[in-house]
Amino acid sequence: MTAIDDNSRTGFVGQSEVTSGLMRGGNTSLSMVLRSSGTRSDFKEETHPDFYLVAKRTGDLAAVTATLVILLPVMAVIALIVWAQDRGPILYSQERVGKDGRSFRFYKFRSMVQNADALKAAIQSSNEASGPIFKMKNDPRTTPAGRVLRRYSLDELPQLWNVLAGDMSLVGPRPHLPSEVAQYRPEQKARLSVQPGLICLREVSGRSRLSFEQWVALDLDYIQKRSVWVDMQILWRAVPAILKADGAY
Repeated sequence: MTAIDDNSRTGFVGQSEVTSGLMRGGNTSLSMVLRSSGTRSDFKEETHPDFYLVAKRTGDLAAVTATLVILLPVMAVIALIVWAQDRGPILYSQERVGKDGRSFRFYKFRSMVQNADALKAAIQSSNEASGPIFKMKNDPRTTPAGRVLRRYSLDELPQLWNVLAGDMSLVGPRPHLPSEVAQYRPEQKARLSVQPGLICLREVSGRSRLSFEQWVALDLDYIQKRSVWVDMQILWRAVPAILKADGAY
């Protein structure tokens, strides 16, 4: 991989700096975005060899299979807790947009009341996120158990099945709703050039503390610099980031 040319113009650093920052557990990627004036209009994805794509898929299948075997008892307990709250559905599914704009069903443990989608319009004016996404730190629709699940990303565990199905990868840009994708600027649509992921650079660089512009900038930098090494470093940083729950809600 080659570093991005003319760093002073784009405000982005090369792969060596990104990966070294990931190894140190620092916030190189976050500071990189904060130096940037916005998303990249000169984005160009590097061509990745078949080896990377094969290794990525093989690694996804091996890691997810092992993780499911280990975590199935935990997931069973979570399912029981979610159901016991209000005898409602255990899983929540949505249509999300994946690679090349293809839609797929996206699964989570339900962390909100059963009619959460119907209540969204009433609290839309309280949105605390920038861009097309909706986020509230103290969303009144979230259940007591849901707050714990969301804080430690346990609600995302059913997406391991999305990875097995090939709709997602372990590492990649998080998939957005069709209504959110419809509001992308042209340069932001480059997020759709790769498979979406369970974990992305945003998840280990501040999560909800980042603006939408910073989030997209991180995704575009990842897409251009992704490699087996970068993926491994993001996964390595994910564990302490999840346990710390910094910026998670």
